[in-house]
Amino acid sequence: MLSFPNSLKVFLAMDAADLRLSFTGLWSMTVNVLKDDPSTGALYVYTNRRHNRVKLLYFDGTGLWVMTKRLEQGTFNWPRGVDVQNGKLQLSPEALGLLLDGVDLRRGSLRPWYQR
Repeated sequence: MLSFPNSLKVFLAMDAADLRLSFTGLWSMTVNVLKDDPSTGALYVYTNRRHNRVKLLYFDGTGLWVMTKRLEQGTFNWPRGVDVQNGKLQLSPEALGLLLDGVDLRRGSLRPWYQR
């Protein structure tokens, strides 16, 4: 499990992304699609169409991080029907942790695939 400081800004890309992209591709997508500058120190989260994989892009001031999580079963519960700006939704670091751990943010319950 990852933990993030409360001061970290986290943005979810609402549209599915081609997760074959890595450092340069995700940086370019953040700049061109989300209209944001990744060098500000925010964390950007992308998912694929099936919502069974995520990639996180983060610039820590010295280098660029790309982290990937692939679910063996089930899907991430990506938020829907929310008002977004520039194709992204800002989440708190706690909400991102819950999302990555298999919690349905709308209902506050664990997804069926989640096992402790």
